[in-house]
Amino acid sequence: MDRHTDYQRLDENQLNNQVLQLEERYGAYKNRKLKLDMSRGKPCSEQLELSVGMLDILRSDDTLKTVDGSDCLNYGGVDGIPEAKELFAQMLEVGTSEVIIGGNSSLNMMHDAISRAMLHGVYGSESPWGKQQTVKFLCPSPGYDRHFAICELFNIEMIVVDLLKDGPEMDAVEQLVREDDSIKGIWCVPKYSNPDGITYSDETVDRLARMTTKAKDFRIFWDDAYTVHHLTSRPDPLKNMLAACKSAGNPHRAFMFSSTSKITLPGSGVAVLAASEENLNVIRKQISVQTIGPDKINQLRHVRFLSNMEQISEHMNKHAAIINPKFELVLNKLEAELGGKNIASWNKPNGGYFISLNTLDGCAQEVVRLAAQAGVTLTPAGATFPYGKDHRDRNIRIAPTFPALNELETAIDVLCLCVQLASVKKIRAER
Repeated sequence: MDRHTDYQRLDENQLNNQVLQLEERYGAYKNRKLKLDMSRGKPCSEQLELSVGMLDILRSDDTLKTVDGSDCLNYGGVDGIPEAKELFAQMLEVGTSEVIIGGNSSLNMMHDAISRAMLHGVYGSESPWGKQQTVKFLCPSPGYDRHFAICELFNIEMIVVDLLKDGPEMDAVEQLVREDDSIKGIWCVPKYSNPDGITYSDETVDRLARMTTKAKDFRIFWDDAYTVHHLTSRPDPLKNMLAACKSAGNPHRAFMFSSTSKITLPGSGVAVLAASEENLNVIRKQISVQTIGPDKINQLRHVRFLSNMEQISEHMNKHAAIINPKFELVLNKLEAELGGKNIASWNKPNGGYFISLNTLDGCAQEVVRLAAQAGVTLTPAGATFPYGKDHRDRNIRIAPTFPALNELETAIDVLCLCVQLASVKKIRAER
């Protein structure tokens, strides 16, 4: 049988023979007692090594004062040191007065932004979000599971919106926000999205910026986590959301988040929030009660290590040189093992940390279960949807970055085998 034979066209005998062959191969993998993990998108040790030099970049003879004379060893600087504001404003293409520098985690900043909105509202709110009987968020899916976890924590109802090749299904988004004032926001990973790897089109950005919302204090939570995480020399362009909102007459609509978590060291990065000055004035007042200031030493360390956008680009090229071969391996394996069989589809991203695999409807959970029994841990099926429920049961997030190449190759071989086995059995059962 040709390796690219359409499984949907196989007759009953061919399906039975295929099941026997696949089960024999599957049994051989189970006997190997593998223990491989592709469940999270973590940098590998070679990537972490790229930033180890940052740890001793502040030598004893260096000044630990900022350009405005502030002492990084002391209290103060609730919204970040000037050098960090300048650097990250360049990275996000916003003004220095439009950024707040936080601690090590943009997820932390997103969580706190939601928490503050629920307790106090946002700039322009008539009352705290939490005073409403129901608060809802739009969740383009498949999406980032930790966004959805924040909503669950605060009892925010999540509404699934399909994520298409150019961003959220905007006809649905526009209708929903126009008609329902309990919809207070939308989660977006606009560049190299988690997990599909797609980048929003200019039209999608403009429609999000200018759409009419019944909630006057609606916010776009713009998680630009992968803004400089390119895999190729042809990076995807992304229109600036803050600028688009200004042009559309909705200057306060966007909260933009990013961090260096996958640029430098994940546990010791620097996070940033960009928004209108009016938004930030409200936020500064609130966080000045929460903290006397973030880790200014870490901010200074990052500024001196990364320096400018040219240095960031050079640094990220080193990351790409390490992880691009892993993405290429996965994509080549998917094509070789699943291409032409009419049982799976996937995107080829230009950046980010994930590859999104869609199986036949009703197969994702079974694929993940089979893989686990063969010693390969994948992200749980459904994790890329609110409440962990993929109603088509088809999406699986592949995280290629952490495993070594030889381990990754074995893991993807097992994954492809499990997709084939689950698919053939489903096709046979439906005959």
